[in-house]
Amino acid sequence: MYNGKFVTSVICAAGSSSRMKGAAGKSKQLLFFDGMTVIERTVLAFERDEVTDEIVVVCPDTMTEEFSSLLDALKLTKPLRFAKGGAERQISVKNGVDAADKRAGLILVHDGARPFITPKLIADAAADGDRYGCSTLAVPVKDTIKRVKDGTVTDTPPREELFAVQTPQAFVKSLYLAAYESAERSGNICTDDCRMVELFGGQVHITPGDYRNIKITTPDDIAIAEIFAR
Repeated sequence: MYNGKFVTSVICAAGSSSRMKGAAGKSKQLLFFDGMTVIERTVLAFERDEVTDEIVVVCPDTMTEEFSSLLDALKLTKPLRFAKGGAERQISVKNGVDAADKRAGLILVHDGARPFITPKLIADAAADGDRYGCSTLAVPVKDTIKRVKDGTVTDTPPREELFAVQTPQAFVKSLYLAAYESAERSGNICTDDCRMVELFGGQVHITPGDYRNIKITTPDDIAIAEIFAR
């Protein structure tokens, strides 16, 4: 519960792991680091934070039983629900939101493949989501970024204006639903949930993230995750 709002944390673990090129087997959520799977590490962070009231894990139908068995062994004290993954992330997250307790007033959306999220960062995201309506963890980019077209640089955006977005992203539920419905009507498919709020005309607040809050996406990320896990 945060500021009187029931908080549902939706963990999206429905991705195909296609960029792993087979390195993760059938799912990167089941990779082991220091004796624990990615999905277990991720869920435990939300079990231990002080704001989440319930956890919804969104995953493929074919993996619900396996995920459930793994997470049951953790003896969670918070309610755990499962929702079916969709063809697009936007649909998967909406399925998770639809599965939430009807009391939910604040929604946190997190990538299941970010196992190094901390309870403090979760609480920070929730606080800003409640205050501003929509927030996302993010960190300043370290490299100079070039905009490129047909192999030629067209622009160099000022680095101080660029941030790498992380999760969780936090939404007042009513704003999330309005932004989702607007995106549906317009035919917009967003890989970033905050993008729906932007397109809806809302503002997205930046909450300071952490460079260790990586998303395990490619085989190179596995080596980094192993170091963090140790």
